[in-house]
Amino acid sequence: MTKYSYFLLLCCSLLLGGCQSVEQLSIDYMLPAEVSFPSSLRRVAVVNNMPPILDNQLIVEETDEKKKDQTEVARKTGYFNGNAQIATESLAEALAHENYFDEVVICDSALRANDMIPRESTLSKDEVEELTENLAVDFLIALENVQIRSLRKIEFFPDWRMYVGTLDVKVYPTVKVYLPQRTGPMVTVSANDSIFWDHTSSNMTSASSGLITDENMLKEASEFAGVIPVKHLLPYWTTANRYLFTGGSVNMRDAAVFVRENNWEQAIELWKQTYEKKKKGKQKMYAAYNVALGYEMQDSIYKAEEWALKAQKVAYEIDKIEEKKNQSTVDFSDVPNYLAVTRYLNALQERKEGMTRLNAQMQRFKNDF
Repeated sequence: MTKYSYFLLLCCSLLLGGCQSVEQLSIDYMLPAEVSFPSSLRRVAVVNNMPPILDNQLIVEETDEKKKDQTEVARKTGYFNGNAQIATESLAEALAHENYFDEVVICDSALRANDMIPRESTLSKDEVEELTENLAVDFLIALENVQIRSLRKIEFFPDWRMYVGTLDVKVYPTVKVYLPQRTGPMVTVSANDSIFWDHTSSNMTSASSGLITDENMLKEASEFAGVIPVKHLLPYWTTANRYLFTGGSVNMRDAAVFVRENNWEQAIELWKQTYEKKKKGKQKMYAAYNVALGYEMQDSIYKAEEWALKAQKVAYEIDKIEEKKNQSTVDFSDVPNYLAVTRYLNALQERKEGMTRLNAQMQRFKNDF
């Protein structure tokens, strides 16, 4: 369990108090990309602009004799160049899968394959214009580099009498966006992400040999490298957990029934009644929190923020934040209501801040998403 998950569970248990009950819901919503493309850019070519590399792609391999903990038996770190062809194809396929551009084409040939001497990887203005014209596209997305770092470890767990081999791989792709008639790239995206393998055996040699080979790891990591930059280039969907308070009063229980029927409007009306009826206390906070969630589930982020602020104000009073400001130490268990509501408020405000960029990025679809 992650520290974040533990925090949420602890906050929820503290929030519940006596008979209050809670349900976990999932919500899917879209987040904006780091890069915003004008809606006029509809056809893109993905090109391989990585330098040629040797067949043996291992750059350096290190054996670290210093173990990080008592269970560790051995470790080995390797640094590799990724497979440019696999990564470029993966990038083009991932972009096409998102259906954001009208057309995604791929330039199969490595642009620097015939270089006799090393040169800067950045494409020149003339090269960009020639490629966009020949490929009949509006702009280019070029794969410039893929670096891979692998960490192989063998650990022995005496209580299980088992060896566990692990391979943790960090992948670092770099892509650049080029527009014709513009000197230099429009933007450079340097991203990273991790993939992981493990294998368990009663034998140390088997725990190691059972892991994926470097050759196959490089293929899978290179394919993964093409997917990583996409969420930085295009708007993307994400799934988040939300919490719904369902007990403590007839209105709260009846509202939960409406939620199960996906009737958020009726549920919101009942929660608002509870909020207005209660002068203070947790039921008032739960009601305001639920109203905020109800509006968020209907994509009314501004109204959701308004009600989350109301819930935060009640939580501020419940946890006596004003009195605790002068205390030398305050643990999060001392202010569970305020922290839980504030965390949700922060998530809403993050969504709100990205809405302007997201709407601009989705104009090509007339904001139908």
